Amino acid sequence: MTVSLRPLRIAAHAELVSLVVMLANLATVHLGPVSSLMGPTHGCAYLVVLVATWRHERASSAAKALAVVPGVGGLLALRRLDPETAAAPAP
Repeated sequence: MTVSLRPLRIAAHAELVSLVVMLANLATVHLGPVSSLMGPTHGCAYLVVLVATWRHERASSAAKALAVVPGVGGLLALRRLDPETAAAPAP
């Protein structure tokens, strides 16, 4: 049975993008509406990454530990779980 990594991939990218937007907002103009939108978005994406990684049947302990890292942990865990990405030669 093949488990789809698509929800994890979407959540991992949403987590990273929302973190970058929050940090850019904090470093520049610090608009309240941006913070109030991106904060919950980042938190929800982070939780989805954690749950999706921990429930995945091929998730190793290393992948589960990487998923806990905020921001890039989802992408790192996804890299460990996706055999096509791991088998692809570096450009």
